[in-house]
Amino acid sequence: MSHADLILASASPRRSELLVQIGVRFMQLPADIDETVHSAESPDDYVSRMAVEKAQAGYGLQTGNLPVLGADTAVVCGGQIFGKPTDQDDAAYMLDQLSGATHEVLTAVAINHGDKMALRLSRTAVTFRTISASESLSYWQTGEPLGKAGGYAIQGMGAIFVTNIEGSYSGVVGLPIAQTEELLSLFNIPVWQTVKP
Repeated sequence: MSHADLILASASPRRSELLVQIGVRFMQLPADIDETVHSAESPDDYVSRMAVEKAQAGYGLQTGNLPVLGADTAVVCGGQIFGKPTDQDDAAYMLDQLSGATHEVLTAVAINHGDKMALRLSRTAVTFRTISASESLSYWQTGEPLGKAGGYAIQGMGAIFVTNIEGSYSGVVGLPIAQTEELLSLFNIPVWQTVKP
């Protein structure tokens, strides 16, 4: 990459694709942090803290002085935060809870540039049709639910479950474009650049 305006502190190919889509020149430098939920921490506070910590960790990893973007997505159903499923039983439990119901997808985005930090939060309501136990198992066997918050990917095979969405589609994928662009503008990071990573 000849020139980057931003560091993405994430290994997510989906976040990377969304930044490419809006023409941001960036490089990926994944930040590894502890993603444990604190006791009595609200879902909003949790995703916001995760995004901020990823942006801070990423800023500390670089050798230069580029702004760093951190993001975190959580699926919230019945007040419960669904992270990435640990195994098939965990994924089946999540899909069973989401089946025939509306859940919330929260994605927080933070940009850290040393002494300047800004955060935005995207909130989207997603409604699923009823999912049978056999479908849940078949979906698990595709390998897609592993590594996805809430055990599904809206941009992948999991789209088949979605009957309605209110809010940011890109936020459910992992990076809400409207909120991200607001932050990029705040830090004078250009979009619509032709150079792709």
